[in-house]
Amino acid sequence: MLRSPLMNVMVAAVLKAGKGLKRDFGELENLQVSTKGPGDFVSIADKKAERTLHQELEKARPGYGFVMEEAGVVEGADKTHRWHIDPLDGTTNFLHGMPFFATSVALEREGVLVAGVVYNPATEDLFVAERGKGAFHNDRRMRVSGRRLMEDSLVGMGLMHLGHGHQGANIADLGAVLGHVAGARNLGSIAMELAYVASGRLDGLASRWLKSWDLAAGIVLVREAGGFVSDIRGGDTMLETGDIVAGNEAIHKGLLGALAKA
Repeated sequence: MLRSPLMNVMVAAVLKAGKGLKRDFGELENLQVSTKGPGDFVSIADKKAERTLHQELEKARPGYGFVMEEAGVVEGADKTHRWHIDPLDGTTNFLHGMPFFATSVALEREGVLVAGVVYNPATEDLFVAERGKGAFHNDRRMRVSGRRLMEDSLVGMGLMHLGHGHQGANIADLGAVLGHVAGARNLGSIAMELAYVASGRLDGLASRWLKSWDLAAGIVLVREAGGFVSDIRGGDTMLETGDIVAGNEAIHKGLLGALAKA
């Protein structure tokens, strides 16, 4: 595929950050497993990757704003553009040596998400999409699943950890969906799960209590792969509310209907 200058910038940034994460992921296996050691190591790896992304994107597009997991909001001179960055989505997987995590970068232009990249350094899976230009996995075009029946579908569902504060509502969401689908999975990285919806590996996804950097790139991927994305009420406030429902038209509609009864 022929990439645009914007996509070349985004891919170069995630590959550079991913190179460091892949090296750190290999090093993690050599660390003594204790509560403090690996946790601190992953935190450093996360921040290092974010610095790399910030530096590379700022150099290529001076003045753009940033919304970042670690450093927070950085206002830019250019108020019409801002990056949404998650340097390491799937920290718990990373910490436990599970090769399912991602670096996620999206560009918002005048309030509209126009480009997204999700990259798993451990497997070198690269998912990219630009508004109006389609979605691709390692340069091959992606399409969302063609399954139409909820009872045949495999969906991603969020699982809240102990102490999150929303476990009751989360369990209600799970109960509302589980009786209607073939299976549900929580893979530990929402960016990768959205990439899996875009590529048809998951038929749909529903999750809540997320941040813009978790969702932004995946939203572009799913939409450009022919899918539907909304908040849990069917609106377009995902980045503000942190709620998301995604899938092809039929599964998206089915998930919204099930969740409405939670």
